[in-house]
Amino acid sequence: MGLRCRYSTSEVSLLARLMRSEAVGEGVFGMQLVGNVVVNRVVAKCEEFRKQKTITEVIFAKNAFDGINTHLFQSGSNAKERTYALRTINYWRADPATHALYYYAPGKGNSCKSSFYGNFVGRYKGHCFYNPPNIKKCGL
Repeated sequence: MGLRCRYSTSEVSLLARLMRSEAVGEGVFGMQLVGNVVVNRVVAKCEEFRKQKTITEVIFAKNAFDGINTHLFQSGSNAKERTYALRTINYWRADPATHALYYYAPGKGNSCKSSFYGNFVGRYKGHCFYNPPNIKKCGL
């Protein structure tokens, strides 16, 4: 396993902050699943993400992540969070986010939709993950 995408030092912190803001209540594994989706979008070759080639572009794409508007995202990342983010950038992938390009949190007690910008592949705690319908074109 090796580097999944190019990155800058500031992007490691940016990804760490997003992972925290989107999934801090789901522990390290849950945060890394979120990071996995971000990196998948960077490396995806499908039409939806073709123009987003950096972690920064993916995170700040219009309406991509609600977490960027929270205080958890606005505050700096710590060394452990950056380690988790760097691990995700370098090699880490796990189901249900191995090929996922989308996720959402349906709310406590609510089921995942069978489709949401793609095909449902699994749930981890409060997040539902979805593979793109054109997964082969995406190169994931």
